[in-house]
Amino acid sequence: MTQKPGRPATVAVAVTDGMPILELAVPCHVFGTPRPDLHTPWYDFRLCNLTEGDAVPARQWFTTHTPHGYRELVEADTVIVPASADVRGRPPARLLEAVREAHDRGARIVSLCSGAFVLAAAGLLDGRRAATHWEHAPLLAERYPAVDVDPTVLYIDDGDILTSAGSTAGIDLCLHVLRKDLGSRVAGSVARHLVVPAHRPGGQAQYIETPVPPAETDSGLAPLLHWAAERLHLPLTTPELARRAGTSERTLVRRFHQATGTTPLQWLQAQRISRAKELLETTDQPMDRIAEQCGLGGAGNLRLHFARSVGIPPSEYRRAYRAADSRAGGSAAGSYTKVAYPPAPLRG
Repeated sequence: MTQKPGRPATVAVAVTDGMPILELAVPCHVFGTPRPDLHTPWYDFRLCNLTEGDAVPARQWFTTHTPHGYRELVEADTVIVPASADVRGRPPARLLEAVREAHDRGARIVSLCSGAFVLAAAGLLDGRRAATHWEHAPLLAERYPAVDVDPTVLYIDDGDILTSAGSTAGIDLCLHVLRKDLGSRVAGSVARHLVVPAHRPGGQAQYIETPVPPAETDSGLAPLLHWAAERLHLPLTTPELARRAGTSERTLVRRFHQATGTTPLQWLQAQRISRAKELLETTDQPMDRIAEQCGLGGAGNLRLHFARSVGIPPSEYRRAYRAADSRAGGSAAGSYTKVAYPPAPLRG
């Protein structure tokens, strides 16, 4: 689907009976809440019920009222399918038809948590790698053997189809989509409103062994993460971080894995790449200066690690972002015209 320059992109969410509240609320908050403070044209956001004007009960005490039906779902630029009420039941035939038609028209299709079952039933995940909540992964793999189910990651970006694990991983994927569309500055601002990390790589673990990190672990690492994020230009090391945290290296590594699913050095690298994206989007600084500010040494090292993480060289990323920005009317928002970024490589 070709996006018309200057027109806000349409994001449509498929509403189904009894769907979990959190997975419905996340896209509403990320894409459906205007952000006038960001001075950025926002999305045309729609909740779409099976039948226009019907009230659809969500789980427990909530009911969704919307004038939009699945016809608008088919016409959207991005279609989001939140979690299903019952993964063992067959999704509504009209929903499967609408998702297929939207994909055929060129829409970007996003599933949150068990919404992957809808995409799989529609045949959109055949031959693709897909994420879902780790608890549902065995059933998804059993029911749809043509799908390469990865139960370990937070989300997977496969270009036109994106899938996420459960609950808060849906926030990570929505912020990832926002970052691709409007840039790191906007995504970071929305993340601050949500009081969540600005960026968690899709390949990060789902915390299968410890699904909810202990509160004392989170609060214990938060000051250290904040301190390190403000010093990315410095050659930080694991021993230095351990000294700062007042603990041994071994204990720090264990706590880091519990809280972030990765190692201290991998976390630092991800933060440096994220900072490089922001500088490429918002400044005209040369590559060597950007590399210095991000703690990546010289321009050659920046190009190596950026391409390895993002999939394209930093110069190409900057050109693509600026070209999309120009087609969208020259705002600081970034892309409302689709830009073909190759998906970043993910580690399972």
